[in-house]
Amino acid sequence: MTTPARLLPLFTRSHEGGRSSMTCQYRCGDACDQPVPNTSDNEYFGDLVAAGVSRRAALRAGGAGAALVGLTAWSMPSAAAAPSAAPSAAGAASAKGSALGFTGIAPTPATVDAVKVPEGFDWAPIISWGDPLFAGTPAFDFDNQTPAAQREQAGYNCDYTQFMQGGAGNNGAHKGLLAFNNEYTNDELMFRGAPSAAQLTDEQLEIIQAAHGITITEVSRRNANSPWRWVQGGKRNRRIHTDTPFAVDGPAAGSVHLRTSDDPRGERILGTLNNCAGGETPWGTYLSGEENFNQYFNATGAPDADGKLKRYGITSGGRGWERIQDRFSVVAEPNEVNRFGWIVEVDPQDPTSTPVKHTALGRFKHEGATTTLTADGRVAAYMGDDERFDYIYKFLSKDTYREGDKKHNMRLLSEGDLYVAKLAGDGAADGEYDGTGQWLPLIVDGVSHVPGMSVEEVLIWTRLAADKVGPTKMDRPEDVQPNPVNGRIYAAMTNNTARTPGQIDEANPRAANKHGHVTEFTEDGGDHGALTFTWKIVLVAGNPSDPETYFNGYDKSEVSPISCPDNVAFDAKGNLWISTDGMPGTLNYCDALYVMPLEGADKGKLQQFLSVPVGAETCGPTIINENSVIVAVQHPGEVSGATPENVISQFPYRGDGQPRPSVIHAYRRHGK
Repeated sequence: MTTPARLLPLFTRSHEGGRSSMTCQYRCGDACDQPVPNTSDNEYFGDLVAAGVSRRAALRAGGAGAALVGLTAWSMPSAAAAPSAAPSAAGAASAKGSALGFTGIAPTPATVDAVKVPEGFDWAPIISWGDPLFAGTPAFDFDNQTPAAQREQAGYNCDYTQFMQGGAGNNGAHKGLLAFNNEYTNDELMFRGAPSAAQLTDEQLEIIQAAHGITITEVSRRNANSPWRWVQGGKRNRRIHTDTPFAVDGPAAGSVHLRTSDDPRGERILGTLNNCAGGETPWGTYLSGEENFNQYFNATGAPDADGKLKRYGITSGGRGWERIQDRFSVVAEPNEVNRFGWIVEVDPQDPTSTPVKHTALGRFKHEGATTTLTADGRVAAYMGDDERFDYIYKFLSKDTYREGDKKHNMRLLSEGDLYVAKLAGDGAADGEYDGTGQWLPLIVDGVSHVPGMSVEEVLIWTRLAADKVGPTKMDRPEDVQPNPVNGRIYAAMTNNTARTPGQIDEANPRAANKHGHVTEFTEDGGDHGALTFTWKIVLVAGNPSDPETYFNGYDKSEVSPISCPDNVAFDAKGNLWISTDGMPGTLNYCDALYVMPLEGADKGKLQQFLSVPVGAETCGPTIINENSVIVAVQHPGEVSGATPENVISQFPYRGDGQPRPSVIHAYRRHGK
């Protein structure tokens, strides 16, 4: 699908983290404007403060040739340039070809309303907000949405995607199943008149609630050369939203801290909120992380003597939901907020199954959870807590995986050990940010290792428990994923503009870090059950002309600019794919999807594969193969000042007048 490259006005520059003010409001409840929740005195391993000059000098020296050759091809647009100015001939240049089978595209100016893919590729929407899932579901009608319709239509802002190809019959290769998160809503873009939270009607609030959660749909395609498309009325289609019942398992199930008026046993929770990234289990289920759940709760007048609400960013405010459901008022239902912030597991193959919230994996702002197996067959789950100065976690199951025993395997995340990461730098000026680390125990063999906290307290207030054992404060750890080819773990540190020069360390080497970085972890012995590891930063993001950037040692004259890495994924060869969230506010480019080889002659050669439209974020990439990629295009047209009457993006260009978040399929023409 091709679209005109429309240059549109960008009304304001971003908040300090690189996002528009509208994104900050709805994505995370203006987290950057709030005090940093982590006020613990955990040390920054500050040997780098003294050694940092020589270390960064080494990085500069290592990339000196690149710093002097060809940088104009990727230079950041001047701040003095008009926002709508077309890129220069040099700025429009694309990266040189690579062994990946495509030529990288040039960065797209942040005001362009178009999806761009490499030469030889095309794209098409698979499913968009409001598309009907069931046989009797009404078609999307922007001006006549109802709560009942929205509960049976695709949810709003799509994020993590999980694609499972195959089906019965001779046409099985052209059938599949797609599941994706619906993280949050842009209320002002969903209804005419751009109502504020106080102006939303009760019905509009119900529609907003119904647009959150998870969407599952069967998909099909005509042949290997055509794009995937959702199937209305598919037998496995399902919508999970804020009123869907969830079971609770693990050590904190039934805790007095999870009990409410509607659930006096603390074992049944309605809904899931702010589902961001996720992961696919070895037994084929879908994991989803509840991230910025705090913003939905109004804590006005709620006591917080022990600082638990503050540590989770739960303050006065909210989204107005307490007007229609008391459970979103912390005063009315003080434990309801403890029922969110978990990892959720869903069986996408069974639309009648009850999804589960796993308390054994801890409660924090989960970006997601990704799994792999240890040498002895246990499940290891890696998780990032998406907050400035928060932590990276690992869960190890008590029992082992059994091939083909789905019933057994679906209990593996119910019991196990929970750890948090502490990193140390090597301090040597070797031209790399690297070092060693250990997994600090929070719960082992069913026993709390946190002084003064019980097992259920550690799991319900995991942030406070981790504060006590001294892990490393990271720069917004988001997606943390094992590479199925080389066995290493890759974590996206999106950014942290609040870090001061006195707080830099080797794992977080930049103050006012607005561009972020990606860190590689190697578990000792190559065993995901190990409790020690080595680590190395493989990407220091930003414009290649910045001497502090680093691309795993590759010549910086041949790489693309990148900022705010968010999600990571891998192809069958183990190449690292990275999607971004925040480039319009940091580099003045549209967010994008990149690929960076981790081995061979092209190691570190970052190239841009795709860019999304004005105001949108690139989310949840699934790399099917070298010819086929699925991407979630979240919040198109999310620009301050945008309204249904002042539309900034027409994506996905279906002619219905309003932007619609969509999951898209980028595919090579002719399937080769």
